[in-house]
Amino acid sequence: TVNRVQLPTDRETGRPRGFAFVEMESDTQEQAAIDALDGAEWMGRDLKVNKAKPREERSSSPRGSWDGGNARRNNNRY
Repeated sequence: TVNRVQLPTDRETGRPRGFAFVEMESDTQEQAAIDALDGAEWMGRDLKVNKAKPREERSSSPRGSWDGGNARRNNNRY
């Protein structure tokens, strides 16, 4: 039994981002859905189904977030 489905969308386009979060009624049902659907094909694509992990906290860069990630790509050289 599915309790809730959340389809994240792209902020700029409003289009779905290609994944979803599904809340099931019980852990047993959740594991059964994972076992049944992980690796299954749907509309020509292989599904990857797993248990969601808590969002990792992002560390802030000394330069702030405006650098577009360049500090990470350049081994934190400023």
